[in-house]
Amino acid sequence: MLSQNEQVFTETKPWFKLWSIYVLGFLVLILVGLYLYSQSLIRVEAPKEELGEKVIITMPSGKTVYTYENLIVEEKGKLLYKGELNTIDLTGGVVEHQNWE
Repeated sequence: MLSQNEQVFTETKPWFKLWSIYVLGFLVLILVGLYLYSQSLIRVEAPKEELGEKVIITMPSGKTVYTYENLIVEEKGKLLYKGELNTIDLTGGVVEHQNWE
């Protein structure tokens, strides 16, 4: 039979296992918190482009084009729509400043 001192020093301590789980959980929470905080600080936003007023261009064929005023350019006597990827010739169209939905 073991004495009381021997029992205290030889038995495994269950609180040690719990302590390591608490520390590990705390470290994981800190890492997740730092990650979320860093993501909230880094915001990449595209510059806002001023498009101007809404306009309707009525073509001689009867078709209508809905666009914004600053996307329409006049070069060499031609009325052109200049978007990000394409350019459309709108020569002969009548520009009306109307609010379209």
